Amino acid sequence: MPHPQRLAASAAALALAVAALAAGGTAHAAPAASATRTALAATCSQAFLPLPDPSCTPGTTNPDVTQDTIDDTICVPGYSKSIRPPTSYTNRLKVQQIGEYGYEDTDTADYEEDHHIPLSLGGHPTDPHNLWPQPRYATGPDGLTAGDKDKVEYKLYRAVCNHKVDLDPAQHAIATDWTTALAVLGLD
Repeated sequence: MPHPQRLAASAAALALAVAALAAGGTAHAAPAASATRTALAATCSQAFLPLPDPSCTPGTTNPDVTQDTIDDTICVPGYSKSIRPPTSYTNRLKVQQIGEYGYEDTDTADYEEDHHIPLSLGGHPTDPHNLWPQPRYATGPDGLTAGDKDKVEYKLYRAVCNHKVDLDPAQHAIATDWTTALAVLGLD
């Protein structure tokens, strides 16, 4: 007789997959056994792409970076590089999170282990709630990529360090929706 907890987990995973598809997520054809394994492993939804699933990756800030400390932290050349976690950490996390997102493509080269709130805006360097495997390939209705987000991050960083925008609103805007962050802050 099947274990009741396994049946509940299977039902929950199936419900998540159906909800993601209903919300406009992507579905990929796969053999039945593989699809079952993927559905059971997926705990984060692709329905939000090009954004991360906010329940899995809400974004987390670095408590050492505040409006009062930006000139001594994020605005110092080389700051992000000095606190960037080692690839031994981010690559291991990327593999785990690719499974959690249920991506059919599991080639790690096709994803950037992205800081949802970037290091250059005071994002936490190692908290898994601030890291996610962002596709390098086009996603979402506008076909946006990780490279497109990088451009937004740089513009926000420059605005914060030039004191045109305060840190908290910039962090909130990018964590809420990086595709609209510049417009929300009047920087587009």
